[in-house]
Amino acid sequence: MTGATGAVYGLRLLEMLRAAGGWETHLVMSPAAIVNIREELPEGKDALETLADVVHNVRNIGASIASGSSKVAASAPGSRADASCSRARSTVLFTRRDR
Repeated sequence: MTGATGAVYGLRLLEMLRAAGGWETHLVMSPAAIVNIREELPEGKDALETLADVVHNVRNIGASIASGSSKVAASAPGSRADASCSRARSTVLFTRRDR
């Protein structure tokens, strides 16, 4: 998640994927996202982290989702983000992997 407004959509997406089953979710939050989450979600970032299967540090450019060998069905779009958000999104767009 980036600093763009709309943290509630990220929360809802994680809830829906958890309810649907069969999806492994990975979460990366930029510092700006954490600021927005504090403002927009009464549940806070803990609610997001609880719903995600894996939480990555935003500065970890070696995160599994940032690798071209990672099978990723989608990457939620965002504006500018830090290292692992940008790398993961670029990898998904470059490899065009389907689930």
